[in-house]
Amino acid sequence: MDAQRLKDNFAAVAGQGDAVALFFYSDLFVRNPHLRDMFPIGMTGQRDKLLRALGQIVAKVDDLPSLVPFLQQLGRDHRRFGIVAEHYPHVGASLLATLRHFSGTAWTEDVESDWNAAYSLVAKVMLEAADENALSSPAWWNGEVVAAERRRFDIAVLRVRPDRPLPYTPGQSVALEVPSRLRHWRYYSMANAPRPDHTVDFHVRLVDGGPVSPVLVRATKPGDRVRMGAPIGTLTLDESSSRDVLLVAGSTGLAPLKAILEQLAGRPAPPRVHLFFGARDRDGLYDLEHLSKLAAGLPWLTVVPAVSDEPAPDESGGHGFSALLGSGGGHGPDPEGIEHGDLPDVVARRGPWPGHDAYVCGPAAMVEAAVERLAASGVARDRIRLESFADAQR
Repeated sequence: MDAQRLKDNFAAVAGQGDAVALFFYSDLFVRNPHLRDMFPIGMTGQRDKLLRALGQIVAKVDDLPSLVPFLQQLGRDHRRFGIVAEHYPHVGASLLATLRHFSGTAWTEDVESDWNAAYSLVAKVMLEAADENALSSPAWWNGEVVAAERRRFDIAVLRVRPDRPLPYTPGQSVALEVPSRLRHWRYYSMANAPRPDHTVDFHVRLVDGGPVSPVLVRATKPGDRVRMGAPIGTLTLDESSSRDVLLVAGSTGLAPLKAILEQLAGRPAPPRVHLFFGARDRDGLYDLEHLSKLAAGLPWLTVVPAVSDEPAPDESGGHGFSALLGSGGGHGPDPEGIEHGDLPDVVARRGPWPGHDAYVCGPAAMVEAAVERLAASGVARDRIRLESFADAQR
């Protein structure tokens, strides 16, 4: 298999956009009508995921130590869709037909041989991982919603009781499916460390146009059912480290960091922990009351709330402490202890943090900016943990 030839061919094909995935699924369903019911009614998002997954596979095709774990997770994760061994040849046939169609005169026997070899490897690794996983784990967990609390118009906190223990590590996530949006799975992080009663909390923010979050935020009530996939993710605590901890959470990115905080609280001697919790405005600090109560009872925990889109009191004519002290610019806390500014800036000015392990979760732009600010201030990048689980959603 010529890895570079494979990459060049995929680049040429993928450059033709959404038509590639549209052709693939049309070919798959025409050849195998019985497979259509395994996919959501609306296929737009599904087509995007196909090209992303193929792109990741091709990019790593000459780096097996990176590719194999990705494929193994993909194989395990696809169990929840009902994918079995007999489906793989059908997918392979339609994939080859699609690549041949969009390659035109660039399609040769050598290119076809490359793709056959690559797909054989992909199918083998995915199937072996799925079979091994089936020996110890169900394809999904059924769950009952036991509590549903709307913290604001677009954020809900849900508590779910799975039908069997759900083994996970604080910081991990599961894919959720709701009955009214079958075959649409979206990842949400557990917001608590494992409990004796096995219940798990999810912090859900409504995404406009999303197929799952509007149902979870606006319509879910106690007694409703959900399905949960197997836990995945790498935003987990470094148990070997005794360093102090920095947690940086934007909006509902708080969920996995709150689970890690609970895990730390279970240690006989927890490290010093600074938790920065940011949102656009005060209303977005939906869990601040609970976090403040935690901090009041845990002398090793400092909680720093921050808002980015509200001026500090002295900027808007108020009588905040900064105005009384004669400082300008609106930086720092207001009388309620809330910092003003973009979350990465707030974290940076409360630093430096070179002796800490950092965990960052939230909107992509915030995470990227926070990582750059932390690295620039001396925090080693291998001590900055982010969420990087494979996007195995279909």
